[in-house]
Amino acid sequence: MSDDRRTPDGSSNMLGSATSPYLRQHADNPVHWQEWSDAALSRARDRDVPVLLSVGYAACHWCHVMAHESFEDETTAAQMNRDFVCIKVDREERPDIDAIYMAATVAMTGQGGWPMTCFLTPDGDPFYTGTYYPPRPRGQMPSFRQVLTAVTEAWTQRRADLDNTAAKVREHIVVNTSPLPAGTVPVDDRLLAHGVRTVLDEEDREHGGFGGAPKFPPSALLDALIRHTERTGDTAAIEAAGRTMHAMGRGGIYDQLGGGFARYSVDAGWVVPHFEKMLYDNAQLLRAYAHLARRTGDALAHRVVEETVTFLRRDLRVPGGFASSLDADAGGVEGSTYVWTPDELAEVLGPEAGRRAAELFVVTEQGTFEHGRSTLQLPADPEDRDRLGTVRAALFDARARRVQPTRDDKVVTAWNAMTITALAEAGAGLGETGFVDDAVRCADELLRGHLVGGRLRRSSLGGAVGADGGLDDHAALSTALLTLFQVTGETRWLGAGLGLLDTAIELFADPEAPGAWFDATGEGLIARPRDPIDGATPSGASLMAEALLTASMLADPERAVGYAELLEHSLSRASVIVAKLPRSAGHWLSVMSARVAGPLQIAVAQGPASDQALTRASWAHVPGGAVVVAGEPDSHPLLVARGPVGGRDAAYVCRGTVCGLPVTDEESLAAQLR
Repeated sequence: MSDDRRTPDGSSNMLGSATSPYLRQHADNPVHWQEWSDAALSRARDRDVPVLLSVGYAACHWCHVMAHESFEDETTAAQMNRDFVCIKVDREERPDIDAIYMAATVAMTGQGGWPMTCFLTPDGDPFYTGTYYPPRPRGQMPSFRQVLTAVTEAWTQRRADLDNTAAKVREHIVVNTSPLPAGTVPVDDRLLAHGVRTVLDEEDREHGGFGGAPKFPPSALLDALIRHTERTGDTAAIEAAGRTMHAMGRGGIYDQLGGGFARYSVDAGWVVPHFEKMLYDNAQLLRAYAHLARRTGDALAHRVVEETVTFLRRDLRVPGGFASSLDADAGGVEGSTYVWTPDELAEVLGPEAGRRAAELFVVTEQGTFEHGRSTLQLPADPEDRDRLGTVRAALFDARARRVQPTRDDKVVTAWNAMTITALAEAGAGLGETGFVDDAVRCADELLRGHLVGGRLRRSSLGGAVGADGGLDDHAALSTALLTLFQVTGETRWLGAGLGLLDTAIELFADPEAPGAWFDATGEGLIARPRDPIDGATPSGASLMAEALLTASMLADPERAVGYAELLEHSLSRASVIVAKLPRSAGHWLSVMSARVAGPLQIAVAQGPASDQALTRASWAHVPGGAVVVAGEPDSHPLLVARGPVGGRDAAYVCRGTVCGLPVTDEESLAAQLR
């Protein structure tokens, strides 16, 4: 190691033992990367140098680009090591850190994204922020080394100005983590109708989806639209959801050979994706497509459900749960695994079959992607479905011989929890017991591996756990466990789910603002992050609202009252989001719709010789957000003093505190639910 790369404290790259694959990808950089810790900040204080904070994630294409261009460069690394304490953060493992400094980046630059590059005082206060910087000046963008030099000059020559900027940014962050006001707008039919109508006004009726390019799957919003139709009978909402889901399911954003969705489409027509595949997208979309398939019998939706589960099992299953993502790149080339030319199709299938496949999958000579290559789309199913299956299998086998994208094997609690809920609901609603088995297996592994000393951890890698879990981890897993209780009837899931919910209330509730929630404990950070707006994943607060709603229907009456009160406070604060930003409130809309609908409960009293038919019918017809409890009389609070009728299983349907007469056949049950 040359002297100009040696730091005064003798530190070196410390990422080799990290629990994040993203951090381990940087373990061989000549940069002396450290993980976020008090010790790292103290090191900057002792050396009197700024902190260079770089935040990214494993499937991020431009994170890889900047790493190759700058972090692997000896000269750049030497400058970084000499003038900064360099900290690397995986945003998926530490969303609390990401949230704080993304808020600063947006405030200072007007936009955010990853890789995120922030310069901090040793106390963690940001004074200069940005995203990707190239190795050489490009247009109006300075090179990364120019930025490093400018920051160092400012630090040594204009420290007071930097300290003043940092203080103002800290103040801005603290102010913007204040709780939303309560009682702004009543949570009722009028609010929900306004939210849905506003969303539908922004629908792209030509291509599906909402708004223009780039287009992200509106995952939580799709489920909310289906629930709106279930509650009101207004078919416009589910029709819009169906148009979007068909457009995505037939577009290039969906893997037409292997199943599963990419993170987003760079164009308005869902043709060219950003190729990384994220667990959280596929979990949410699995839930929405299963809901549509169950509600309407839609064949495409049912196929997407089956293929997405196959993708999860085949490509993301790891010991401990499901892996976080597949990379956008393979062998350093974005999308190379997934795109085709007509000649490549002909090479696999033969000239004539290749020509037909090119027409079927819209593979053109010009290409729909880069370098004359095309993503695969499926605008319409061919008449010969068996032939389609044969062609897809042959192409998938050929694709498997290409260089494959790397996988981030990190198991994230919240994302696995959403996957458990989706698998359990899909399995129960569509009669796929294997899906439920997958959900149970994943839940068992999460509880065994991520509950350590009574504290839920955010993630693990190869059995080694990372930082403590946040609000979203606790809330999503609570909902998942409560869902498993309903689907399996095993009371162990009920106890675990309610216990986790109580822990979440203790750790993350704002004692000065009932119904407001912190996203993390905030230990070691300049502010305690709080963002109730739904994004690519539901906010921790809206996930908490879902858990409270479910628990308020499943817990014993005394506990249920407390959960219901917290739910009402939470929805009251979120009403302003639905009123002003409904496209950023998809999960809130879902929870509110289920709450305004009753909430709805189905209790199936089973006799000793039950054939489970009425329970299966309940899951086939139940609207989203309702609960189903089946068992012997008096085995659960919803089954107290409720038994079979005439020797047959009986279903009791209640909306809030109003219940209908018991029914013993599927047709009568469906009629009550309508």
